[in-house]
This record gives sequence, structure tokens and C-alpha cells, in this order.
Amino acid sequence: MSSSPNPEDRPVRAYLLKKLCSDDEGLFALGVSIARVVQMADSDDQGTQSLAYHVLSDVALTQKILRLANTPQYRQASGAPVTTISHAISLLGFDNVKTTALAMLLVDTLANSKHAQSVRVELEAALCASLVGRELARYSPYQKAEEAAIGALFKNLGPLLIASREHERFREINALMAAGQHTQAQASQMILGSTYDTLTAAVLREWKIPDVIVRSLAPLPGGTLRPPPDRAEWIRQVVSFGMEAARALTRAGGAGADDVRLLHQRFGNALGLEREQVTKVLAGARSSMDALLNSMQLDGAAGGVASTPGDPYAEAEATAGNGSAGTLPSVLALASLDAGTKEGAYPSGKPYDAREQLLAGVQELTEMRVQGKARVNELIQQVLETLYRSMGFRFATVCLKDTKAGQFRARIALGDKVAQRQERFVFPLQGKDLFHLALDNDADLMIADASAAKIRDLLPQWHLELLPDTRSFIVLPLVVQGVQLGLFYADRAQPAPEGVPPDETSLIRALKAQVLAALSP
Repeated sequence: MSSSPNPEDRPVRAYLLKKLCSDDEGLFALGVSIARVVQMADSDDQGTQSLAYHVLSDVALTQKILRLANTPQYRQASGAPVTTISHAISLLGFDNVKTTALAMLLVDTLANSKHAQSVRVELEAALCASLVGRELARYSPYQKAEEAAIGALFKNLGPLLIASREHERFREINALMAAGQHTQAQASQMILGSTYDTLTAAVLREWKIPDVIVRSLAPLPGGTLRPPPDRAEWIRQVVSFGMEAARALTRAGGAGADDVRLLHQRFGNALGLEREQVTKVLAGARSSMDALLNSMQLDGAAGGVASTPGDPYAEAEATAGNGSAGTLPSVLALASLDAGTKEGAYPSGKPYDAREQLLAGVQELTEMRVQGKARVNELIQQVLETLYRSMGFRFATVCLKDTKAGQFRARIALGDKVAQRQERFVFPLQGKDLFHLALDNDADLMIADASAAKIRDLLPQWHLELLPDTRSFIVLPLVVQGVQLGLFYADRAQPAPEGVPPDETSLIRALKAQVLAALSP
């Protein structure tokens, strides 16, 4: 039985498709998340910000991406830890982080199946195929070659979903294949009523994945392939190469000389690869696979190699000056970061290792500036992300002056309900509320309990309406040579009786100093 060149030619049984895309199985949410990441375009700052925001919205995903960025394969020669997603995207590359995030979404949703061993085998094949696709993209004559890595990741989605959700049928298909009389396409057609490729294409269409990726999953004819006439066919060939290579790389003993010979014989002429290049592609994918499995903690290790408090961080010097708070109302003078606060149990959500996270962020930013690798927008975003994660805030933004509109307006934001809050976080250039008092006095403020009457009296109406449940927040003015440029703002929905001790205060000011130095004429 031969496979159709177009996976959509055969229908998938409705009940099977419904089961695999249902909300009850948790796969509907997976599809929504995957579609959102796939559709992200690398459009300068906007694409990077969108990807960073998506990753940061998932704590587990954030930790895994940072763990990957801190593996020996990627970690900088200086040994400095990567502590922000923005820096991870800069280090790993937008396309790499995007594809890795997709892979991790699959792992997080499917890896804990009760049929974990079967699922693990299929997951590793999918991850490895994607990495092979990424390696092959280096030799691509076409732009946007990363779509081949995404297509290769999804090539094995059918077996992966059936192993996870219909395991008995998965076993029956494998038994037919093991008998040696049926191909995978034939066996899956007999048991499921559709081939794995057809099932995969149908699920991806339900998930609204772009058609160019869905069509790349169509099976190829047997034998030696001809050079592709266009980009779509190139992607299709790379996807199939990735899957065939992955099966060889992930079996016991790994890929051998015969595997390299067969891959080169089938794909070498079509993709313009010498046998040595095929060997290099497989070696690169294997190395990347080890780092990826480590970052996902799927390699059997007790933990990853992300930064820990034991890393040899260099102590950072706080260089930002703080204006006099002498003309502030007394309630705000007491809230100044200079005032010092008592210890607490951190019920606010602030991490116990806030100091270590802040310290790592300061070092990271300092090195980026010294090496000339960061633009102002990148520095601002990294400072915002460091504050957001290290201090446990639920919403954080940077407001910058819009002189033409006569307003301070949120330009970048992270956290809950981010789009809605960023759009409405706008206030006039002049006023007598808490934000203007902080700007007028260049005073960094940490409000431990925003429900206190004297604090609420100083909050503007727009803030009370936009963030009515705020219980603690921080305001860091950006003032250069007396010119008010904007401010950092971040808040929590719980009070923060633990406050900000002096060492954390210095590190927060050091973060702000990086931005002030970049903004200074």
C-alpha cells in the first residue's frame, strides 16, 4: 500500500480527531499555545518581546529555557550566567528559542502520560528531528528556513499523540511493523483508519498551524530524491530527512556509518550535501539533543545546570545616584528605598533568593554594555525582566515620556493581563500624585502596603481603576540631568512586609544605572 503525497487526501475518523483535540485531554490548550508561538514572527524588537512575554507567562518554560541557555554548549566563555529570557533569546537565537519553546510545550503536556516510556521514545524522536532540521537550515538557500525545524518537530506528532492517548492502538501498530510485513503508514492505516501523517495534518489544521508547515509533513517517494524546485519542497525534504535521521540517532547505539551512507544516498544530491556534511549534521544534532534533554531534565539528571547561588558572581557596584527626598510627604519618605525595612516571611511572592537573582542580572547587563552588545531597548527590557522575576512581581512595565502627546505611556510590560494593563497605563506629564512626586524628587519608592490610607490618598484615580487590587509596588524614576524620561513600575497583589534590604536596594539601583547610562547624552 502506497501513501498519498497529500496527508489530507484521506479523512481522519471524527471520533479520533475529536478525542485528540478535546479540552478534556488538555490538548486544546496545547494547540492554542503552539499556534501562538508558531505565528510569532522575528520582527526586530516586537518579535523578541512577544516571544519573551510568552515564555515568561509560563514559569516552568522560563526555567527550562534559562537552563538550556546555561548549558556548557551555549554558556558564554566568561562563565557569567544567563538570567533573563531576553538574553537567552539573544544568545540562542530567536528561531532556536521559538522551536525549543514548541518542543517544551509538547513535553510538558505529554511526558507525564501513564504510558511514559512509549511517549518518551516518540518525544525524543520528535525533538531530535527538529534539531536535525535546524542543523540542515544552516545549508539552506532559502529564507525562513526555521520552518523546516518546526515541521520536523511535528512530523512525529501522530505517533506521539496515539502513544499518549490511545496506547493500545499504538502497540497494535508497532506489532504490525515489527512483524516486518507492513510499513508505518500501512500499519497505522489498518488500525486507525488513517495514516499517522494524515492524522498529524488533521490535528495541526485543527490547531490553525500555517499550511506551509502542514504540507511539509506529506510523505516523500522512495529512493534517491531530486533537487527541490522550490522552498516548500525543500522544507518537505528536510522534514523527512530529520525524521529518518532522528530514528537512527535515538535508537540504541546511535547512528552509524550505514545510516550516514543511506541518508546521503537518499537526500545528498537533493539537498546538496556531501557525506561529510551529513555526518556533521548528525553530530551537531546529537550534541544539541544532549543539551536540550538536560534542560528539560529528561536525561535522568537530578537537575539542570542553570545558575545557582554558588556561581562565582562578581559583586556589582551601585552607581545610580538618588535625588533628595526632602520635599516628599513623610509617608513617601518612609517608603523610600533608603529607609530600610524589617525582615519578613515573603508572603508577597518575592523569592528568598531575590538578592542572588538581582546580582546575576546586574552582572549580565554590565557585561552586555561593556561588550557593546545591547541597544537601549534591549537593556530596558532586560532590566524590566530582571525586576519582574527576581522580586516576584505580578505586573511590571516601563513608562516613557511621549512629549507630543503630553503623557507618560507604558512601552513594555510583563505579567498578568499585560495587553490590557499596558494600553491603559498612561498618565499626564504634570501632577501632584505619587508618581509625579517620585519623578519630581528622583526618589525610588517601595510601597509595602498600598492599602494604607495615606498611600491611597496619593494614588491617582487612573491607577486605582486600572489596578484596584495592588497591595505593594515599586516606582523607579528615570531622570537624567534633571530631565524626566519615565519610570519603571512593578506591583503585586499582596503586601510586602519583608521590604527591600539595603543590599537588594543597591542592586536595584545598579540595574537602573545601566539604563540611565545608556540614556545619558
